[in-house]
Amino acid sequence: MSGKETTELRGHNDEQLGADLESAHQALFNLRFQSATRQLADVSQVGKAKRQIARVKTLARERAILAEADAAGQG
Repeated sequence: MSGKETTELRGHNDEQLGADLESAHQALFNLRFQSATRQLADVSQVGKAKRQIARVKTLARERAILAEADAAGQG
């Protein structure tokens, strides 16, 4: 499951990744709020949201490292 999601995220540009990260943070906030008010039925969704945030941040960092390596190689 996560391999498919990661492959889909790799196709996004930097702006789309930023939007994905923002929406994942918002989803996590909402899930935590639901959990605190005892309205959350599936508590595993919190972990899934955290993993999605980590997945997006990892891809963004990979791109940053590659950009640094390209800049160092050309300069």
